[in-house]
Amino acid sequence: MSENIRQRLLVVDDEAPMRELLQDLLESGGYEVITVANGEGMRLALQEHACSLVILDLRLRGEDGMQLAREIRTQSSIPIMMLTGKGDETDRILGLELAADDFLMKPFNNRELLARVRAMLRRTTELSTPMVRKEDRYSHERLSFDGWVMDLTSRELLRPDGSSETLTHGEFVLLEALVKSPNRAFSRDQLLEATRGYNTDVFDRTIDVLILRLRRKIEPNPRQPRYIRTERGIGYIFSATVMQC
Repeated sequence: MSENIRQRLLVVDDEAPMRELLQDLLESGGYEVITVANGEGMRLALQEHACSLVILDLRLRGEDGMQLAREIRTQSSIPIMMLTGKGDETDRILGLELAADDFLMKPFNNRELLARVRAMLRRTTELSTPMVRKEDRYSHERLSFDGWVMDLTSRELLRPDGSSETLTHGEFVLLEALVKSPNRAFSRDQLLEATRGYNTDVFDRTIDVLILRLRRKIEPNPRQPRYIRTERGIGYIFSATVMQC
């Protein structure tokens, strides 16, 4: 049985031919697929089913796909891939900054879409994963810096006060790559490789947007970052003492 056979994906697109194409493509990849045409259908599907990923059209008829993505993000860290036929990089930057984890332009290459879906799902835990018992946490792989704790097993980021900071899967994977190699300067290409897991033509600003979002969540002053610093002419470096715990 393939590793993705039980994962359920939600497709939100107002064009019936596109919904049918995506359903056929994703089902051929071993996924269970639910398709809906609008935001109302999306909300009902997410209420009734545990989905592992949402593929959402940016330009829905009479609705704002970005707003729907942001609505999902206020309630869940489920991965979101946005689709659009408009080749405006501003839309992609804004969509990623607001809520989405990946962006793919229409028309897309079928193999590339499947590859991106697989990569996103490899880096996120299923929504139905039961809570880990306290005694089991001692066997988890954990890294800490300045009171923050990254649980790499349960994919959680804990604040110094013990509360959980919600990260999208893209944010978590990027932070993991940085924290595992403190005081090392990474280029954007190196970080793209670490977060995507396969070769693609994702534009460099993807990393910049994720860095911006991470700084807002972990930095005492995002305008003067202490942890994720910019190395001019190179990329980014994580400046903190990291320990296993």
